[in-house]
Amino acid sequence: SERTGGSPVTISSNAPTVHIIATGGSIAGVGPDRMDYTRYPEIGDHLTIEQNLARVPEIGDNFNVIAEDMVSVGSTAIGPANWIALAERIHAIVRDEPDTAGIVITHGTATLEETAYFLHLTVKTDRPVVITGAMRPPTSISTDADLNLLDAVRIAATAESTGMGVLTVLNNEIHCAREVYKTNTLRVETFKPNELGFLGYADSDHRVVFYRRPVRRHTTDTPFAVDGRADLPRVDIVYAYAGADGMLIDAVRAHGSAGLVLAGFGAGTFPPAVIDAAERAVSDGMPVVLASRSSAGRVVMTPRKEEQGFIVSDNLMPQKARLLLMLGLTVTTDRAELQQMFYEF
Repeated sequence: SERTGGSPVTISSNAPTVHIIATGGSIAGVGPDRMDYTRYPEIGDHLTIEQNLARVPEIGDNFNVIAEDMVSVGSTAIGPANWIALAERIHAIVRDEPDTAGIVITHGTATLEETAYFLHLTVKTDRPVVITGAMRPPTSISTDADLNLLDAVRIAATAESTGMGVLTVLNNEIHCAREVYKTNTLRVETFKPNELGFLGYADSDHRVVFYRRPVRRHTTDTPFAVDGRADLPRVDIVYAYAGADGMLIDAVRAHGSAGLVLAGFGAGTFPPAVIDAAERAVSDGMPVVLASRSSAGRVVMTPRKEEQGFIVSDNLMPQKARLLLMLGLTVTTDRAELQQMFYEF
């Protein structure tokens, strides 16, 4: 049946309603032929969300769907202005659609984890918000786009998803937005949950099952309010490598960025010249967060780091630490308060 962005397709008074916001990405990508898995992002064509839904009639057979295309881009083009617009749109849906059970966002996988964590920290609702994407476009053989979209709708319509914060699903696996990250360039099982485990499955028996819940504060339990904002404080990431000096950190200082995240070795160590430059940034009043380029584990505070005035990221990866610092700076510039946010969110 035809779906439009204006009103739900009425299936049954008992069927849950799910609102889908499409943003483009591989889940809507159009390749030149069924053997293409790599050229479609460069071509840049996308299906509309109505066309995505037409490929999966089972969604319309079992759910009332409201669907809209917010933007239609690869997620390399998604940034803070889009994040704010998504948060505002979700708040409008929650306000204006009391019968909508949950919200699905379709998104490219390149920055999916960042959009998910931003919304996890800013969306003021307990209703399920589920983000999905695909590693193979709908036009390719063995695409994962159709099943991922169906799974996202199923999760958003499931009462057990309420209060879980923002969730992601690809490859049947449900992840917490805080923990999930992309681990592989091309495989459909690319999204992993750091070392702490994913939350559950949208499984083959059509059930959505959870085995654990997020414990860090999120959504309605955060101080971050972004509605009405035009942008966020600029925070940059500088990556450590053998032989690195302070040039890039000095460039960030000269640019006047509001904050800096350093992606260091192991448990948060850096070449001496990098630390020297970072201390100069702290002396200038710039918050500097120490994170790790490793994919798991914590960066912990030490007396020396405390004396140097650094903030530690706990177990957040650099790209997520950047997001939390950006949002934290909308609330405070106090170092101790910012540090506490990294322990709580």
